[in-house]
Amino acid sequence: MIIKEEIFIKPFKTNRLLHIYLPDNIKEGERFPVMYMFDGHNLFYDTDATYGKSWGIKDFLDSVNGRIIIVGIECNHEGNMRLCEFSPYSFTDEEWGKVRGLGKKTTNWIADVLKPYIDSKFPTLPEREFTGIGGSSMGGLMSVYGIATRSDVFSKAACVSPFYDYIFGKLVKDIENTSFNSDTTIYISWGKREFAGAKNLAIGTEKNLIISRMFTEKGAKVFPHLMVSGGHDETSWEKELPSFFYELGYIK
Repeated sequence: MIIKEEIFIKPFKTNRLLHIYLPDNIKEGERFPVMYMFDGHNLFYDTDATYGKSWGIKDFLDSVNGRIIIVGIECNHEGNMRLCEFSPYSFTDEEWGKVRGLGKKTTNWIADVLKPYIDSKFPTLPEREFTGIGGSSMGGLMSVYGIATRSDVFSKAACVSPFYDYIFGKLVKDIENTSFNSDTTIYISWGKREFAGAKNLAIGTEKNLIISRMFTEKGAKVFPHLMVSGGHDETSWEKELPSFFYELGYIK
C-alpha cells in the first residue's frame, strides 16, 4: 500500500509530502528494513510522476513480495529549489541560474529527524544495517553524499545516474575527508544513453569509477553498473530495480 502524508521540514520552514510504501498483509510483530528515497512522487504511480512515468517500485515490490518500507520524499517544485535542496554544494547553471547548496541540511534532516519519526510510527527495523538511501540524478548525487557523510545512519545506498556537473571535485574531497563505516554496500549506476558521444560517456564512466574506487578503498562493498541501454529517465531506472534491490540485500 502507499500512504501519503505531509511533514514539516524545519530547516526549510515548509511542509513536504511523503510517499510511503508499506508491504501488504503485515503480520503481527513483523518489522521491515527501510530505504529513504528522493523524488518520492516519481517512485510509485505514473499519475503522480512529473513526466507521467514512475519507477514502478510498488508494482515491482508487490510482484516479488518485497518486505521493505520505502519512504519517498517529494521534491520542492518551486523554481530551482529541487536543485538547491538536492545539492550539497552551490553552483551556477545556465538554465537554472544560481543554485544554493542546501543538500547537507536535507541529508541531516533525513538522518536525524525523518528517520526517528518513521521508526516511531511504522514497524521498522531501525538499526543501521537495515537502513538505506537512494535516488536518481540529483537524488543519485544526494545518495552518494548521504552514504559518504552519514554512514553512521545509512548502511546501503542506491546511487542511480548521479549528477556530477559543477560539483564533482567538492564531492570527491568530502568523500576523501569524511569518517566512514566500512560495513557499507553501495550500488552505483549510469546509462550509456545519458551521454552524448563516446568522449562524454568515457568521462562520465570515469567519474563513477573514481567514486566507486574511493568507496572500495574505504572498505565498502561497491557494485558499479554501466547500463548499456540506459537513459536518464524513469523508464530506464525501472529496469534497474531487480539489480539494486538484490545487490543491496533487500530482496532475494
